[in-house]
Amino acid sequence: MAERSRRTVRDLRRGNRARVLQRLYFDGPLSRQELGPVTGLSSGSISNVVAELVSEGLVEEAGIVDSDGGRPRTLLRISSGGGLFVGIDIGETRVRVELFDLSLTELARTDRLLAQHGYDVERIVSHVRSGVLDVLRDAGADPRALLGVGIGVPGIIERDAPEAAGGPGAVVHGQTIGWSAVPFERLLRAAVDVPPEVPFFIDNGAKTLGQAEMWFGGGRGAGSAAVALIGSGVGASVNRGDILDEDLSDAALEWGHTTVQLRGRRCRCGSIGCLEAYAGAEAMRERWQEAGGPLPPDADDESALAALLAAAYPGPGGGAPDPVAVSILDETAECLGAALADLVNLFLPERILLGGWAGLLIGPHLLPDIRRYAQDYALRHAAARTTIDLGHLGPDAVTVGAATLPLADFLARGGTRSARMPLPVVTTAKDVVTTAKDGGTSNRSRKAKA
Repeated sequence: MAERSRRTVRDLRRGNRARVLQRLYFDGPLSRQELGPVTGLSSGSISNVVAELVSEGLVEEAGIVDSDGGRPRTLLRISSGGGLFVGIDIGETRVRVELFDLSLTELARTDRLLAQHGYDVERIVSHVRSGVLDVLRDAGADPRALLGVGIGVPGIIERDAPEAAGGPGAVVHGQTIGWSAVPFERLLRAAVDVPPEVPFFIDNGAKTLGQAEMWFGGGRGAGSAAVALIGSGVGASVNRGDILDEDLSDAALEWGHTTVQLRGRRCRCGSIGCLEAYAGAEAMRERWQEAGGPLPPDADDESALAALLAAAYPGPGGGAPDPVAVSILDETAECLGAALADLVNLFLPERILLGGWAGLLIGPHLLPDIRRYAQDYALRHAAARTTIDLGHLGPDAVTVGAATLPLADFLARGGTRSARMPLPVVTTAKDVVTTAKDGGTSNRSRKAKA
């Protein structure tokens, strides 16, 4: 009974700290008097929690303001120097690694190009390792200040075997990139040189994009939003409710592999008629080349999409629009509009935001048509309640969203460090990945057999 009581008191204290930290993070600076009503805590509890957080370097004073007829009030805010986060975007053309302080101000970044080697797992793990070392070195940061590492990746993330049980942690199933049951968290833990208590958080890149837009961008204040990530491939997430409500969570969707055309184009996932086979930048490049578009055979997706847009929208003095390019982009807009209508009908979001590097590139040209097609394909009442716009955070949104994964955990724990244990050490990335592809046998199972 005594042990249960101690757990209850500890959990209550952590919950009180979490309420204060979350409100200061998203609504601060606030005074102690303002924190009471928004957290539901008594003035005594507020004083105790604030004193703890200040002593730990997580909260600091932010000036004094006059009050109506009373004593001046001291404002409080999150201390940016209270810790560090790493956000990593395993993108389609590069691995981007960024270091952030506690306020998510960028301190350093580095990119590693993927064009030549694609999604080779060993190389990506190596890029992450060297990228983390580089940003810590460039910022002159102490690795012991790290509160967590967040990673956004393509594919479905499976977490069947928890770390504490000796399992592989987060496993990635990325059919379009050739990853089959890759124990990515185990590989990173074995390779990345950070203190063993630093937790890793791995999730779908579309979900991290959605969380970033929901917290800091175009989704802020909405009861629900759907965020589309359009790059070489296509994905989406649905984000619901108050960001401080732990009972509501975001969900990643394999939206790019919903069918928009029966007996349509072959998608890189192996199916036919997928949205990604029409609206992904890789598919747009292929369609433009098949139609005789003036591209070198080794053109990458970014340069090809820029050329396609330039042909369709030449600008003043640029000649007449290329009718083939116009037709390709109109078909892309219709496919996107129809697929967005599915999101409207299924999830009734207040807002839809288009992001990803390709989405931000085509959006200024195609957004009016995308909206029109979405209206045509969606139920009228549902469509009337939904706005469709571009994301607000630009091409770095996935990296910022990746950093919010450990940040959310840190805030939920009231600013206490994770007690998660490191994963068991493995030999090489090649050993684990080869085994996963050959039949899903884990490194732990191989050791047991030996």
